[in-house]
This record gives sequence, C-alpha cells and structure tokens, in this order.
Amino acid sequence: MRIGEIVSISMQSIRGNKLRTMLTMLGIVVGIFSIIVIMTIITMLQDSIENGLSQLGQDTFQIQKFPAIMTGGPGARLKYMNRPDITLDQFNRFRSMMAPHAKYVGAESWEQGIVVKFRKQETNPNIAVAGITADAMKTNNWNVAEGRDIRDLDVQYSNDVCDIGVDVVTKLFPNINPVGNTILVNGYPIRVIGVLEKSPALFGQSRDNRIIMPITLLQEIFGKLHRSLNITVMAPSKQSYESTIETAIGYMRTIRKDSPGEDNNFDIFSNESLIAQINGITGGVKIGAMVVSIIALIAAGVGIMNIMLVSVTERTREIGIRKAIGARKMTILSQFLIEAITLCLIGGVIGIALGVGVGNLAGSALNAQMAIPIDWIIIGFTLCILVGIIFGTYPAYKASNLDPIEALRYE
Repeated sequence: MRIGEIVSISMQSIRGNKLRTMLTMLGIVVGIFSIIVIMTIITMLQDSIENGLSQLGQDTFQIQKFPAIMTGGPGARLKYMNRPDITLDQFNRFRSMMAPHAKYVGAESWEQGIVVKFRKQETNPNIAVAGITADAMKTNNWNVAEGRDIRDLDVQYSNDVCDIGVDVVTKLFPNINPVGNTILVNGYPIRVIGVLEKSPALFGQSRDNRIIMPITLLQEIFGKLHRSLNITVMAPSKQSYESTIETAIGYMRTIRKDSPGEDNNFDIFSNESLIAQINGITGGVKIGAMVVSIIALIAAGVGIMNIMLVSVTERTREIGIRKAIGARKMTILSQFLIEAITLCLIGGVIGIALGVGVGNLAGSALNAQMAIPIDWIIIGFTLCILVGIIFGTYPAYKASNLDPIEALRYE
C-alpha cells in the first residue's frame, strides 16, 4: 500500500472514535501546552529585557556600587550598601588612568521621581534626572535628535543646561520647540539645549521620561551625599574589550584601596553579562518546565499505548481480513504507528496553539512584546513524534504479528 492510503486508513480510524481520540490527545495537549506557555512568557520577557538593555553602547561596560541583579536574600543589600560610594574625584582619577586604554570614559548619577515644570505645564513625579559627563552620552548610546548634547565645558562650569526626552517634550511642549526654553527641575531653572532620540521601551514602559544634565549641576541641585556614581567605559575595539575590563578592574581596586585577596567593592556589568545572568535565572525555570512536560508526555504516551492496544483487540478481525487478502506486516505496523504519531501531532498542534496564545496573553499583562518561541515549538513537535513512535511501536508490532487465521476466528 502507498503511504497516502495508510495515512487515509489511519485517519478514518481516528475519526471513527472521536471521544476516545479526544481523551487520548488530552494528555499530549496538557504536556505540550505546559512547556510552550512557559517558554513563550520567558521568550517575551527576555526579548523585552534585551531590547531594553541596549542603552549601553557597543563594547561598553559599567562600573557601579551595586550589582545590576541583586541575589543572596535580604542580607545581600546591606552588604552592598556598606560599600563606599564611587565619587566624582575617584572618577576623575580613573578617567586619567584609563585614557590610554579606553575610547570613552563617562560617569552618571541618577535622581528618580522628579517633577518638572514649564510655565503652567507640569509633569507627574516620574521623571528620571541624570547628571553626566560628556563621554557618558557616547557610552550610553544617547543621541540628540535636535539641538546639542552635554559637553565638557558644561560639566566644567556646571552650566544650567539639559537635554530632555521625548515624553518630557510631549508633556511640557506640545506645540512649541523646547530648545532654548527654560524649565524648572526641583524648582531650579535650567535651559533646554537639546531633545534626545527616542529609546527602546523596557517591558513596554517608555524610558523617554528623563532629563540629562551636567553631573556637576546635578550635585549642585540635589547634593553630593549618598549619591554613588556609575562609570561607563567603551573599549577601543571588540578585540581589546576583555583586556580593557581587566585594566579597569585593576585601576578601580587601586583607587578604592582594595587589599590583595579581597573581593572588589564594586561591580561590573555589560549588556552581555546582564543577559547571561538573566538567562541563568530563567534556565532553571526552563529545566523545571521541561521536566514537568516530559512527565506529562510520558503519562500521555502510556495512555496512547493502552488505547492503541485496545484498538488492536477491537480490530483483530479487520487485521485478519487485511492480512488474508495480502497486507504485509510492515503495512499493518505502519498503519498503527502512523495512528499513534498522528494522535500525538494533533494534540501537539492544539497544545502549541493554546500555549502561544495564553503565553502572549500573560506576557502582555507585563507589557512585554509579543513573541513566538520557534525553537521550542520545533522541540514540542519533535517530542510529539518521539512519544508517538516510542509508545505506538509495541501496539503496532503486536497488530502486525497477529496470525491471520486466528484473527479471522476472533469474535
């Protein structure tokens, strides 16, 4: 018999027992759904995080007091809080030492939840204000769409100037050009000299509600105490990236007087290292989801094997007739094996469709971008085929080895 005929006969058998087919597929649906829904959510979160982390320039890393992702329980934060702040004096020493080894070295300090005013317009208290050095514009991959950026002279003389994000423009300057106008930041008058280009969102949340000003001006407005700086360093090339990090660590340990053998009292991260940390955290979730799904698929496979054995018993006389008129063992084996694989694939398709749909629905609640985990969908289909082959082989073998004379006598 041709493959097409075998598939057609298999599908007729499946359609002839709809209720049994649905119950048999249910385990496959649950197993595939459980893995796809989790992987869809994780993929959405990872995509959103990776897009959001693209603010650091290429071949750039950051030095800061606190780690980017804090682990170790409640006591860990106290440990990091006891670290001394990274000061502007330390940055200036570090920048001089790194001058021969780095392309750009910038510093930044942040103040959150600020209200900004222009005439009668006023923002919500959700504006982030960054004080920076001139090189931080390049290391953070911040570009100015209109006007000019922060320069060394602005930092040196603590000029009352700033660049503003698109969200601030929308709120305060809906109908006029903001460049050249004066806004109030924490009650302090500052002249707008530029508008920043739009940045990628993080978890669907805009990051354009920010203001960039000289770091000396930020310290003048908000004070210097309890305000640790972040230092961003861009390596001269991709090839020198790792050596630049090693050099930076050595200089920072010297500046911050870390004794030999002691841990660094600062942390270093890059886009790549942070993504690696996130992947490490989600890796455990992926393994757990895979284990649960495999257990569910094994249980479903056992159910399929039992149902197929029942089917073989019910169709013993049919098998005998087919053998009597010339059907070969391989034809019978292929028919029952294809039935098992088809059951698994139909259940897999339903499970994948539900998993992707529910996963994107859940991910959208976190404002993550829609995603389809293609690699895990392929893995899901592969698992379905394996389950069909593994648990369908014995019933198919038993059917193909029935004695035609005994089968014809079966009532």
